[in-house]
Amino acid sequence: MTASGPLIPISPPGTRATGGREDGGRSVAGRVLAVLDAFDASHRSLSLTSLARRAGLPLATAHRLVASLTRWGALERDATGAYHIGLRLWEVATLSPRGVGVREAALPFMEDLYEATHENVQLAVRDGLEVVYVELISGHSAVQVRTRVGSRWPLHATGVGLVLLAYGPPRLYERVCARPLRRYTELTIQDPHRLRAALAEVRRTGIAVSDRQITMDGLSIAAPVRGPGGEVVASLSVVVPAAEGRAPGLIPAVRVAAHGISRTLAAALGQDPVAEASGR
Repeated sequence: MTASGPLIPISPPGTRATGGREDGGRSVAGRVLAVLDAFDASHRSLSLTSLARRAGLPLATAHRLVASLTRWGALERDATGAYHIGLRLWEVATLSPRGVGVREAALPFMEDLYEATHENVQLAVRDGLEVVYVELISGHSAVQVRTRVGSRWPLHATGVGLVLLAYGPPRLYERVCARPLRRYTELTIQDPHRLRAALAEVRRTGIAVSDRQITMDGLSIAAPVRGPGGEVVASLSVVVPAAEGRAPGLIPAVRVAAHGISRTLAAALGQDPVAEASGR
């Protein structure tokens, strides 16, 4: 793994611009989405002025859209006048089959894996060139992780991301490598050739090990979760302290848990899961 280039402070990718955008003839739907997109992990509460600035909207337009979103329940206003994402939007989000459906099938196995390891257990799906974490179980004594439910991270630097990239569409690798591979630590994979070799190893073993690629104290062991047709629909991982050397002993437990989730997803549709040896 290369160590060239400056280290980037750890923060979830997808940081939004905070101004400079103009309304530019966007549709009403585009402006509504811009308002919702103004919120992120670092901006959970926004004043109307901040909302307008981050969405790139005139204040009057933002006021009208925010009022409509608040009446519907997509936004909520607190006693200070600041706005937050509302419960109604969360209710709609729970209807997503890729996130919540997989999560419901995975939770019992994630809980078993946590009880066996008492370490961070994570479940993620792919969205474009990023992974989105849809569930996380963590313990008081587990190594600290930077992920949270709903957060996005790059495919090349996380255990779950390596799995989803290895089993993704044929052109996904080229799309990922078409832009610089972001560096988080001195061990983050930045070289496309090393990334290709790492993905080949994931496909050979059915396991991804991301060693200190996001933080220098964490190591992730991840396995694929397959849908009824054998396609990889998610990835399950456990994150442990890198210094403890526990990865080899945890691989079977992660693999068994991921396979259990795959069987549950298949059973929900009354189908037999495709064997992992199929290579799909």
